[in-house]
Amino acid sequence: MAGRAWQRMLSGRRLDLLDPTPMDIEVEDIAHGLAFVARWNGQTRGDWPYSVAEHSLLVEEIFARASPGIAARWRLAALLHDAPEYVIGDMISPVKAAVGPGYGALDERLSAAIHLRFGLPAVLPAPIKKAIKAADKISAWLEAVRIAGFREGEADKLFGKPAPGVAQGLEIRLRPPAEVRADYVARVHALLADCG
Repeated sequence: MAGRAWQRMLSGRRLDLLDPTPMDIEVEDIAHGLAFVARWNGQTRGDWPYSVAEHSLLVEEIFARASPGIAARWRLAALLHDAPEYVIGDMISPVKAAVGPGYGALDERLSAAIHLRFGLPAVLPAPIKKAIKAADKISAWLEAVRIAGFREGEADKLFGKPAPGVAQGLEIRLRPPAEVRADYVARVHALLADCG
């Protein structure tokens, strides 16, 4: 008998991890899961873990700053860049490397279904993906230095030093999951309305 490869979501949807379909994906499930998944394996300062949902909101903000006037659909792609983690969790890079290519394949299947669910191409155009990755690295640098105990030189080597002024006014917020979840859902809906 094969092991179970699906998860029941709070919405009642049953998501097949081996063959995810856009019909089984709901923004509320994504927001709920991401709001309760801690980045940095929870090894951050503060009274609340820094969630993947909070990180995603910051990445979208950085992406938009770096690409003034970019279409709302690509901002939505930036916001959803870690959405598969609502099911598979946030593994730090060393663990991903140890797990091997199976993790990447699972992430790609989930990403494709999520993208299609929200009107994006299953695979993002390379320049968009590259710009989102750049915003993700800036966010990681800020998180590393401000809440994860890294020295700047250490973060520079791992994530690349952000250009001067890039981080100005950006905030690392540690908030209760319910608050972050609500903001994530609201942001997805706002971007979807702008895509319309």
